Amino acid sequence: MKTKSGIRIEESLGLALLLAVVGGFLDAYTYIGRGGVFANAQTGNIVLLGIYASKGEWQQAVRVILPIAAFIIGVLASELIKNLDTRGKIRGWAEGVLLLEILVLFVVGFIPQTVPNIVVTVTISFIASVQVSSFRKLVDSPYSSTMCTGNLRYASRAMFLSVTQHDAAEGRKAGRYFLVITMFLTGAVAGGILTDLFPVRSVWATVLILAICLILLAAERRVKVEKKDIRT
Repeated sequence: MKTKSGIRIEESLGLALLLAVVGGFLDAYTYIGRGGVFANAQTGNIVLLGIYASKGEWQQAVRVILPIAAFIIGVLASELIKNLDTRGKIRGWAEGVLLLEILVLFVVGFIPQTVPNIVVTVTISFIASVQVSSFRKLVDSPYSSTMCTGNLRYASRAMFLSVTQHDAAEGRKAGRYFLVITMFLTGAVAGGILTDLFPVRSVWATVLILAICLILLAAERRVKVEKKDIRT
């Protein structure tokens, strides 16, 4: 599916900005309301795994292995959905991914705080993995909607090339990256505010945003089908 500019809707700036809001929100949600952890990125968990292993604290080590494993399963689930789409088993891998996210996060909003936080953080690690593994391209460049380190590096490099080589295309690329980072921050701010007010059900805000993404994808697909019917 492509926008009017010829860019696939799955790789468009608009969709990337909405997904970045979701990424920032989920990190704030798990940190404030679900045990003080960031469930989106696994670098910290891998470091903790090494620290706990070096001290022989195996019970703690198992706790950080679970979100890492969930992240791996999320990657596999994303690839499975894409594979089924390629083979014609399902229609629209992007819609399938978003629908999976919506359903899982909707259920998360019903899980009370009396349930161990690891249940929620592992679940969100899975969802974050599915999202970041599925939506990996922003127009013509790689990006992440659930973490900012790579985006910041790409943005800084593009800005440097724009200034030193007077490259307008790199300048536009830097602008897109900084917009994604800004929206990630916006999602984190919104997540912080709403999670303080609604510690459990605030996650449904991400369900609403993902539903908007799903509607945008469905609308683009309908337009594409209508154009194809007109040609025939």
